[in-house]
Amino acid sequence: MKQKLYILIFAIGLLSCDKNLKKIDNTTGAELYTQNQDIDNSKFYTQKDTILITTELNDTLKFAKDEFNNIINKHPEFFEDYPNDPDQLYFNDNDKGEFRSEFEQDIYYTLYAYFLKQKNGEKKYEKERKKLIYIYLNINSLFQHFQYGGTYFGHQQSRILGYAEYSIYLLPKSKEDFQKTYDISKQKDLYIKSLKQLVADESEIDFNTLGEAKIERTTKLNKIVDEIDELITDIFYLRRAQNFQYTQYQYY
Repeated sequence: MKQKLYILIFAIGLLSCDKNLKKIDNTTGAELYTQNQDIDNSKFYTQKDTILITTELNDTLKFAKDEFNNIINKHPEFFEDYPNDPDQLYFNDNDKGEFRSEFEQDIYYTLYAYFLKQKNGEKKYEKERKKLIYIYLNINSLFQHFQYGGTYFGHQQSRILGYAEYSIYLLPKSKEDFQKTYDISKQKDLYIKSLKQLVADESEIDFNTLGEAKIERTTKLNKIVDEIDELITDIFYLRRAQNFQYTQYQYY
């Protein structure tokens, strides 16, 4: 009888704890929601009637003042202290509003890059930004050739701006911040060899291009790999190239 009583008391205690935990969780969620509603990003407003955003790809986006400021109000994720990668932000946003189509998604990534660039430092990391963009563009071009085109790769060109800017955010800001100080030449060599092997394997099963044209095509693809090789100058660029390739280009 005593044993049953202890079990009953223990069960009541667990239920009580569970209710308290739920109460705490609900309160915390409400507080977080309130905090998000109270965020004031008006300092990012434009006072110009029209704002033009010119990208590293020489594309230009044009926004009226009210349109631009409304985007700032509706998308506080562009101004987080600790940014998430653009894919996570976009696909976790259940209320994409004006950014639902493929083309509008491109604009979302371009705006993400534009605002994060202000945080990272536009001039400070200009060289690093361009290098990352060229690495990503070359990887995109390589797979675009493998697949003989497709709308995905065209959209990727615009979205690469967002991926590159997030990479700048992750960039170690000094030599002391690099934890892996070993020589990466062998790792880099293996990565470049894997791309060359991919070119050879894709060429072997490619029956769309034959004869001399196929030789020229293979030579062109290997030149793209050579450009990637030149651009990867340390472990940071190697890891970002690998990450970009393995997360964005999976074909079976």
